[in-house]
Amino acid sequence: MAGKKAIDYNQNVYYSERETGDRNRSLAYFMRASGIIKGDVGEILDLYFRQCSIEVTCRDLAAIGNCIANDGLRPAGGSLEIEPWIFRLVKTFMIICGMYNASGEFAVRVGVPAKSGVSGGIMACVPGRMGIGVVGPALDSKGNSIAGVRVLEDLSREINLSIF
Repeated sequence: MAGKKAIDYNQNVYYSERETGDRNRSLAYFMRASGIIKGDVGEILDLYFRQCSIEVTCRDLAAIGNCIANDGLRPAGGSLEIEPWIFRLVKTFMIICGMYNASGEFAVRVGVPAKSGVSGGIMACVPGRMGIGVVGPALDSKGNSIAGVRVLEDLSREINLSIF
């Protein structure tokens, strides 16, 4: 999706996520006890912590967002072999929970699907139009980039990006 042959993860971030992931552990065990997930919780969480530690650039975030915005079409040509309904599902989840507990407010103020990360990166997509990547390491109390949210708010207002 980023147009690269390989993307790696940051081991320091992975170790930090793994060491501080008690809430994720408790939720995963609750989900297993409720029958929502099956399998070894440790293995599932290890994969999740690695996914949280994927190392990308701001440009990569924009390229991935663009691919999602355009249902798998890549700017360099070609498309991913993923059914379009998957991208619709991904964009829906980005809207409803991609910005953690600030997702509703973000939807009102910015109005585009987005996903923030622990590094301060935000990947946003404007369906059918473009992907946007922003990075600002200072996080607010909900875990989202302070500067990144502000940039996306301003950009959305200036060029009318909201899907609502």
